[in-house]
Amino acid sequence: MTGVWAAPGRVNIIGEHTDYNGGLSLPIAIPQRVLCTLTARQDAAIHVASQQHGQNWIGLPLDRLADSDIGGWARYPFGVAHEFLKRGHNIGGMDLRLDGNVPVGAGLSSSAAVECAVAVAIRDTFAPGVSDFELIDITHRAENDFVGAPTGVLDQSASMLCTAGHALILDAATGVHADVPFDLAAARLELVVIDTGTPHDHATGEYATRRRQCEEAAHLLGVHSLGALTDASAVDLLTDPVLRARARHVATENARVREVVAILRAGSDPRSIGPILTRGHISLSEDFAVSTAQLDAAAASAREAGAYGARMTGGGFGGSVIALADAGSSAQIGKAVAQRFSAHGWTGPQVFVVEPSDGARRVR
Repeated sequence: MTGVWAAPGRVNIIGEHTDYNGGLSLPIAIPQRVLCTLTARQDAAIHVASQQHGQNWIGLPLDRLADSDIGGWARYPFGVAHEFLKRGHNIGGMDLRLDGNVPVGAGLSSSAAVECAVAVAIRDTFAPGVSDFELIDITHRAENDFVGAPTGVLDQSASMLCTAGHALILDAATGVHADVPFDLAAARLELVVIDTGTPHDHATGEYATRRRQCEEAAHLLGVHSLGALTDASAVDLLTDPVLRARARHVATENARVREVVAILRAGSDPRSIGPILTRGHISLSEDFAVSTAQLDAAAASAREAGAYGARMTGGGFGGSVIALADAGSSAQIGKAVAQRFSAHGWTGPQVFVVEPSDGARRVR
């Protein structure tokens, strides 16, 4: 018994570092995806292999997953299987072969794409009663608890729930979500991704530090999470300038998500969201301090080359910038960014165009 499932990466249009703060975000799924071929085994073991990591098989008995200290890429699919078992789902032995084209370390959620492709494959093969919403929780818990990356629920939600031609408005506090029209082609626009080639790793310290700072700020302000703030001026009560800046980003970013959604739902020209994206980048760079010199340079160069707005996407500390521009602009934007990178002696960026795509599903 063999099948093939796919799950996409994502870019976040606006709403960064808000999900673990119980706030709002607006991602799209992208055409780049991870494929998972699942073949059932007769024994109670799980074997994983990746086209991008040497194609060598790594195997474990299912009942040894909890004790496994295997690191690297294999920990993501093992973590998903472990989470199914923890919840009492009767899954059998399997071979999982992974392949895909979501750039790793680019802030486009390659890890969530792996997790969701594996999760839908296991669900459809062994546990068909599991809902998409439980799959989001399974994959999120696998990343948090098994892998040890303290991320929010945005990436898995986008990979599971997004639909072509739309962005997804997601309220992380309640799980409430809805499609928002985002037909770039109809508006003669394109969304350009600029992968700066500076990889990040959310399983290491700085991401966790930002999360702790947000929790401390929320405690001092007397709210259960910063997403509950309805008035951004409330952050002025914080005397610590770092905590005040972190909280200000979350409060103003939630407002930016609402502003972008209102524009898109009203059918206004999507070009008008460009300056909001730019304000989001400035907030991430100055208040949340998760940008880098390369991300700042890429965003600035894209705007100078004609983009209506540009911002880093993903958790930061490396990764990618997105730029909203007229259709056919990616070459001139890529050239402008490459020239600036060359002047600094940095490795040249990878530039490509994405469009709002469908979420995880079986493909064969």
